[in-house]
Amino acid sequence: MIADIGRSLISGKEPTFHYYQQYHHYLLHGWPGAILVTVLLASFARDRWRVTLLSLLMFHLHLACDLLGSRGPSAADLWPIAYSEPLFRHPVFFWKGQWRLHGWQNRIISITLVLSELFLTTRRGYSCVELFSRRADCVFVSVLRKWRENVIRLSTLRNGDGS
Repeated sequence: MIADIGRSLISGKEPTFHYYQQYHHYLLHGWPGAILVTVLLASFARDRWRVTLLSLLMFHLHLACDLLGSRGPSAADLWPIAYSEPLFRHPVFFWKGQWRLHGWQNRIISITLVLSELFLTTRRGYSCVELFSRRADCVFVSVLRKWRENVIRLSTLRNGDGS
């Protein structure tokens, strides 16, 4: 994506993400990519074994989700997983029943995951914003907790359970 954005800045044209589409899956959607990403993430971790296992799990969950729901606009526009690329061409996995990338199934899953994360943030007291700024995370959590309290209060008033 960085190469695509750089190319569009130099040319003055809209980014087409040609390089991303061409090489992202080729280089990073197989076991060689899984090893590369896992080693990179584990090298920055304190608990290397835990990060290694979770990285491999998340990597393969990502591949499973791509296989399940990353089809293009037409039924023939399938998104195969060439699991050994760029080293070998086989095995290649694909599913003819693949959902469209912008299909209702992916939308429902995305909405559910975002709402779940917001709910968990109010319970845990931290969010993914913490990766960038602890101060911003404190503000974010505080705002979410106030919203949650207001929703609970309004719900109680509507049901006639509160005063």
